Amino acid sequence: MRIGVAGLGTVGVGVLKIIEQHGKLLSDRTGRNFEVVAVSGRSRTKDRGVSLDGMTWYDNAVDLASDPNVDMVLELIGGSEGVARDLCVAALEAGKPVVTANKALLAVHGTELARLAEKNNVPLAYEAAVAGGIPIVKAMREGLAANAISRVYGILNGTCNYILTEMEETGGDFAAILKDAQDLGYAEADPSFDVDGVDAAHKLAILTSLAFGTPVDFDSVYIEGIREVSAQDIAFAQEFGYRIRLLGVARRTEQGIEQRVHPCMVRKDTAIANVSGVFNAVVAEGDFVDSTVYEGRGAGEGPTASAVMADVVDIAAGRVSPTFGIPVDKMTDIPKIPVEEHVGCYYVRLSVFDRPGVIADISAVFRDEEISIESLLQRGRSPEEAVSVVLITHEVKEAALSRALEKIEAFDHSAARPRMIRIAKL
Repeated sequence: MRIGVAGLGTVGVGVLKIIEQHGKLLSDRTGRNFEVVAVSGRSRTKDRGVSLDGMTWYDNAVDLASDPNVDMVLELIGGSEGVARDLCVAALEAGKPVVTANKALLAVHGTELARLAEKNNVPLAYEAAVAGGIPIVKAMREGLAANAISRVYGILNGTCNYILTEMEETGGDFAAILKDAQDLGYAEADPSFDVDGVDAAHKLAILTSLAFGTPVDFDSVYIEGIREVSAQDIAFAQEFGYRIRLLGVARRTEQGIEQRVHPCMVRKDTAIANVSGVFNAVVAEGDFVDSTVYEGRGAGEGPTASAVMADVVDIAAGRVSPTFGIPVDKMTDIPKIPVEEHVGCYYVRLSVFDRPGVIADISAVFRDEEISIESLLQRGRSPEEAVSVVLITHEVKEAALSRALEKIEAFDHSAARPRMIRIAKL
C-alpha cells in the first residue's frame, strides 16, 4: 500500500512515525506492507524529526492525486476550501481512496464528496475528523448499525473543556484561563474556531449525518461558544449541583432534528460532567443498546494519527462502508428544528439593582410568558450596586424565555444583559 501524505504538520508527522515504528505490526494485521512514497508540505527543509528520504516531494499537494506510484491519499492539510478540497476531489476522481482528518471540509462538502466517492467506487474515510483518537465514526457506522439512534451528544472540543475545567477548579475567569491554555499549547493564537463553538459544530454536523442518515447540514447547526461563561456562572452551577460543559447535541424528535452546540449545565453525577481537561467524550443512544459512552483524547499528534491509520488499515484490509453509513441516494432530508423551538430547563442569571418590587416585576414577566420557576437565589443586597438574582426554570420553550429576558433587560432596575444557560437532561 503506497501512500501519499498531504500536510506534514502535527498529524502528518504522527502518521509517518506510526508507519515507521509499527510497520511489521500493520503488515501482520492486514497482510499488506505500508510505505509513504510521496509527501507535500509547506517547507521542504523544515526539520520535522522524521526522515523524508526516498519520498517524492510535491509543492502542489493536488499533484499527489495523479502520481501513478500513489495508491492512497491522506489529506491532512485542513480547511473547507482550496487545496484540501481540490486534492480530495482529484484523488477520488482518479479512483484513489482518500483518508482525511478534515472536519471543516466534511461539514461543508461531506455529502458532495461522499457522492463522488460512490461514483468512482472508492472509499472516503475520516475517523480522525471527529473526536481524535476516539473511534466514534466506526462505532456509529458499524458497531451501532443495528440501532435506530435517537440522540448523540458530547464534548467535542478539548480546548473548551480544558478552559471550563480550569475555571471550575481555580475560580479564574475566561480570559485568564484562555491565556494559560494558549501558553500550554492547548489553544491556538487565534482561538475563535474553538471557543466560539465552530470546531465542535463541524464535528456535530458529521455525527448528525451518521446518526440519522441525513445529508450533512452544517448551516443548520445552532452555535454558541463559551466566551460569555463567567466565573460567577461556574460557581452558581456548582451550588445547584451542576458543571458547565460545551456540548454538541443532535436529537431526533417527531418534529425533526435538533443540531446545537452551546454551553450546558450537566448534573455532577453524569458521565459527561466528569470528563475533564482536554479529553473528549461522545454518548450515542440507540433503541437496542440504550446509552453508550466513548471517551478519550480528542486531539494531538498520537491520538489523531492513530485514527488516521485506523482508516488506512481498514481500507488496506478491504473493510469499507458507505461514507456516512448509507449510500447518498438513500439519505433523507429531515426538517431541522430551530433552537427557538427547543423545550428544556434553563439557568438564568439576572444583574439587577435591589429595589422594592424587583422580584415582583421579574415574577410578573415570567407569569405572562407562562414560565414556571423551580428555584430562585439572590446573592448580596444593595440598592446602589447590582446584585445577582439566579433562577432555575421548569421546562419551557426557548422562544418564550427569550421574550421574557428581553422584557427584563429593558427594566430600569436591570444592570446588565441577562445570562441564560441551557440545562441538559442527560
